[in-house]
Formats: sequence, C-alpha cells, structure tokens
Amino acid sequence: MPTAHINDIDLYFERAGSGPRLLFISGTGGDLRVQPNVFASPLAKAFDMVAYDQRGLGRTEKPDRPYSMAEYADDAAGLLDHLGWNDALVVGVSFGGMVAQELVLRHPACVSRLVLACTSPGGAGGASFPFHEISHLQGEARARHMIPISDTRRDAAWAAANPEQHAQFVAMAAADPYAGEPGRAMGAARQIEARALHDTWDRLPAIACPTLIAAGRYDGIALPATQEAMADRIPGARLAWFEGGHMFMIQDRAAYPEIIRFLNG
Repeated sequence: MPTAHINDIDLYFERAGSGPRLLFISGTGGDLRVQPNVFASPLAKAFDMVAYDQRGLGRTEKPDRPYSMAEYADDAAGLLDHLGWNDALVVGVSFGGMVAQELVLRHPACVSRLVLACTSPGGAGGASFPFHEISHLQGEARARHMIPISDTRRDAAWAAANPEQHAQFVAMAAADPYAGEPGRAMGAARQIEARALHDTWDRLPAIACPTLIAAGRYDGIALPATQEAMADRIPGARLAWFEGGHMFMIQDRAAYPEIIRFLNG
C-alpha cells in the first residue's frame, strides 16, 4: 500500500498516468476506495497524476485532535517533497480547493498552475455551505437536505416530477460502505471543523501562478457570486462556467477538456 510518512501521519496516495505532474486534492469526505474516483477521469489519461486521502480520511491516519487548514496544505507540500516533485500542476475540488489555496499561499513554489473547482475563499469573499451546521443530519436525511443545495435545479418541484431519479440520488448520497470503520466519523468531523475556519480572502492577491476558477452555474454550496469574487481577487485568474451544480465536473462533458487545456498552458 503506497504510504508516505508526512508531518505526523502516514498518508495514503495513489499514482497513475504519464505526462506533466499533477496533484489532485479531493473534497469533503474524499476516500480513494470509493469508486469511481478521479483515476477514472480524463485527468488520469492526460497527466502523471497523484491523489491521496487527506488526514482523517480513507486509508490515511486519523489522529484524534483538531486539524488546521495549514496542516492540510503542509500535508500536500510534504507529499510533493516525498515524490521528489519540485512543483506540480494542482487541481483542488471543493474542500480540496480550500487546501489548494493554502498550499499555493504557504508554498508558492510548489504550484505551477492552479485549478480551483467549486470552492470558496471564506472570510469577506464568501464561505461555502456550512456543513458544520448540519452535523446532526446523517444518511438519507442529510442526502435529502443536500440534493437541492448541491444543484439548485433539483428543488422540491423537480423531486416531485422525477421521483425515481431523486430516490437514486438519495440512495447514492447516503451510501457509505465504510461507515462503521474505526475513526471514520471522528476524522470526517475533524475535517468539517477545519473547513469552518477556512479563510484565505485577504491573502488571495498574493497568488501569482496562472489560476482557473471552475464553477457550476447551479451550485448552492460554492455560490456563483463567490466564484466571481474569487476570480476578481486573484491576479489574472480566469473564471469558467459549466452546466451543473457542485458536481459539474461529471455533469458537464466540457469541464474536463477545458481544465486539461488550461493545465497544459
């Protein structure tokens, strides 16, 4: 099992493909055991890509103590060092985009080009949906709550008109084959705690590498207005809109090709 001892943890990672070096940073609750994962995406065919389970998640260690966004970023930088990569292209999705912001701000030389997908800067620039406020919701109740937020087109009227598809979405979102695993709930909660404190807004003008803000038009988690604010705040950043919600990367077939074109310069 590919692991690297980074900072205070053993971190699980996977690597596949060939081409320019790419670090992919996953979102809230990301676990490479859940299939299909990013290695089934076009990114794995276009790049020498590394993805990993962040601290507290998947097959990476789960110390039971508060985590910080700086630690998540330092984990990413430590993994690059372990691989012998002086720098890399970086794609951060949702929570991973928050980590990617901290990574490029704390370790600017590590990031050659940056994609921030369906994410938020926090602070005055706007925070993503406050998952820490719905920690009491689990399973199907949580899935039902989040479906119309993840994609604002899937409201109550849509659910009533599409009961079978809605039921499928609820079942998929509620499923967790690793729910009973020791430390899983704790690690996920620690991630949400750190996420609630994310704030890079005042520091975003320091990002100097080419940056693409990739966003879904119907995302109720990382709001469209927040994407516009972030794009205005990062020097030279480009904003690309796609037809979808928080999962636009799999909803809009144009998303991956556009991201790949940007990463290839």
